[in-house]
Amino acid sequence: MSSAPPPPRRVGLLVGRENTFPQPFLDTVNRKGDGQGVTAELALLQGTQEDEEPAYAVLVDRISHEVPYYRAHLKSAALTGTVVVNDPFWWQADEKFFECTLARKLGVAVPHTVVLPNKDYVPDIDTAASLRNLRYPLDWEAILRYTGLPAVLKPNVGGGWKDVHVVDSLEQLIAAYDKSGQKTMILQQFIDWDDYLRCICIGREHILPIRYNPKAEFMDRYVIDRPPEPGLRRRAEAEAITLVQALGYDMDTVEFAIKDDVLYAIDFLNPAPDFDNFSIKEESFAWVLEKMSDLVIRYALGEAEPPWRRDHRWWKYVERAAAPAT
Repeated sequence: MSSAPPPPRRVGLLVGRENTFPQPFLDTVNRKGDGQGVTAELALLQGTQEDEEPAYAVLVDRISHEVPYYRAHLKSAALTGTVVVNDPFWWQADEKFFECTLARKLGVAVPHTVVLPNKDYVPDIDTAASLRNLRYPLDWEAILRYTGLPAVLKPNVGGGWKDVHVVDSLEQLIAAYDKSGQKTMILQQFIDWDDYLRCICIGREHILPIRYNPKAEFMDRYVIDRPPEPGLRRRAEAEAITLVQALGYDMDTVEFAIKDDVLYAIDFLNPAPDFDNFSIKEESFAWVLEKMSDLVIRYALGEAEPPWRRDHRWWKYVERAAAPAT
């Protein structure tokens, strides 16, 4: 057990290689939290005990998807009372195919999508015995009748446009699939879009739609000199809120490919979105700093409750165990 629990209104930030967001975010929280007892710092962790008192009132997680120890620590911290942005339990379970199914159930348009069995497996998997529930060979022609061509093959989990292939034929699809290894892939209808938006989403209520060109070079993808028209902006905000409210993400981006006036949700599993000022540009960066700092200060002061806290089954048992005996 920690000998001296740190201040209960401390905000910790977990980050990777990003450089432009961390310090301005910490500075903004410290400036706005001054006088309210809220402070912010880069979180420092070392081997975590299961009985530790929470070190932070809030932990903002932007890297645990790449550092497994952080994910384990964040789950324990959430259990002991820390507000974690975003929910480490759900983030670990979330996948793109589930999100496509959820979006369709919510009435948000998504491309026709198929999740595919893995191409390869760990050595202990025996094809005859371990995969008896899978039908082989795959009916590629039926799959393509649903998605159409061209189509997009991409990992069910992951981001950053890694291992994404646009295929124009069955031969190209099989060639790309054969290189996917042990990754679970989804095949998705290609939307030959007329327009494209990326929405930065903070606190499940603040949405900033920005025109976006995924075909451009990285530094030029955000098109800040041509903001979306008011009607398009309102539609994107409404559909993005629908998705992040259902997913419970306080920090996310939602992308819409627009074709024939239909907004197709393309990518909305981005719980550690790009916040660098050189990519999202200065005006959007300032917006992110304001909304993110307001969010964590409210959590640190106990003025808001994270969306996930009452959703987890274990929470009511923890409260019951902590209640005074009667």
